[in-house]
Amino acid sequence: MTTALPDQTVRSLRRTALDRQRTGRVPGLYAAVHRRGDVLWADGIGVVEVGAQRSPGPDDQFLIASNSKTFTAVMVMQLRDEGRLSLDDRIADHLSEITHPTTVRQGLAHVSGLQREPVGNVWETLQQPTTEELLRGFADVEAVGRPHDRWHYSNVVYAVLGELVARLDGRSWEDSLRVRLLEPLELRRTSVGFDDGARATGYYVAPYDDVPRPEPVIDLHAMAPCGGLASTARDLVRWSAFVADPDPGVLSPDTMEEMCQPQALRDVDGWTGAMGLGFFLARSSAGRTWVGHTGGMPGHITGVFTHRESGTGALVLMNASVTPAPDLFAVELGDRVVADVPDEPEPWSPGTELPEELAGLRGVWFLEGSPFVFSVVHGRLEARPQGAPAASPPSVFEKVGEDRYRTVSGRERGELLLVTRDDSGVPTKLNWATYRATREPLAFGESPG
Repeated sequence: MTTALPDQTVRSLRRTALDRQRTGRVPGLYAAVHRRGDVLWADGIGVVEVGAQRSPGPDDQFLIASNSKTFTAVMVMQLRDEGRLSLDDRIADHLSEITHPTTVRQGLAHVSGLQREPVGNVWETLQQPTTEELLRGFADVEAVGRPHDRWHYSNVVYAVLGELVARLDGRSWEDSLRVRLLEPLELRRTSVGFDDGARATGYYVAPYDDVPRPEPVIDLHAMAPCGGLASTARDLVRWSAFVADPDPGVLSPDTMEEMCQPQALRDVDGWTGAMGLGFFLARSSAGRTWVGHTGGMPGHITGVFTHRESGTGALVLMNASVTPAPDLFAVELGDRVVADVPDEPEPWSPGTELPEELAGLRGVWFLEGSPFVFSVVHGRLEARPQGAPAASPPSVFEKVGEDRYRTVSGRERGELLLVTRDDSGVPTKLNWATYRATREPLAFGESPG
């Protein structure tokens, strides 16, 4: 069921979008906020084309530019899940033309240290390389920093990751995109470059007059995997909903979670921006983490960001070369909706079983002198620090052997929990990540009284 936004929220969203369009002198923009794929608010402001007298709509294509990288990254991770590559493989292990020792993980997270663009002044000539030219010229790509030393954005590395997908799949990157993502997710108006349908015309508005100049549409050739897609708001809502809650038949939810873990800081001063595996992570002023990407091509600036916890996504599509920051714009819209209309929590539901081996583990255990509450929820063991906020996720355990449990989420994820029992079978001690937990508070090395 679609949630109705309060009138005050709708007015605030409209004012925010209108303010960005006016102060940014953007000929036209389309903005939307959804929750789990249901559009809660959308608005088109300005014109889709100068002289057309029509506002942008949900089915107008914009060039989404570097938002394309999130599609390429998902395909790389699909290949990893299929066992066809490792994130710590060198790209050269799969593309013999590559001489740099850059790994797949470094490429996805923009920590390879390699230069931003392909060889040559491509953004002056507007001539992008073919696949042959890209691979031939990659030997001359400069290492402008050391791997993992800092975050440094690299379009040329993402182009090579697209060729990696194509090489392993035995077909073009565009065909892999269609088969792996566009068709399964029913993204019918997402294409390499514009299709034949309705679209926004891109413009440059110079600083000292108000006459928009049409911008050229560039064929990115081999650079398409890093920035060549066009899409519509309708399709991008579906993409954002997939990022929030991926279809396991397309991508494992655990893999999407992995992609949204920070690999490097983008904002080393304010610590509000990080980089995952293909996704930007943006920390809003309200303390929420939004994942997504921005995109910029001549005449088109876009941003698509998702708050995965609530399933809320926000997107902005603008037909100008110089605009307000699309990430801040989208996140502000999304944050307002999450604040005004919080996601409704699931009702509490009773469990149906209490496994015998877990019954004696319930209650308070002292770990490093601090109390932790162990509970059984829907047949699984959970633990959280006593007094922790209700919203903080617990540690969840899965049985891997007799009195052996693996932490599968939350604090100490991946670590073992070992149970020691007395002769009557009563648990007397736990060892979690090797730390001792007892029923009474003890100092390190102190024996039970």
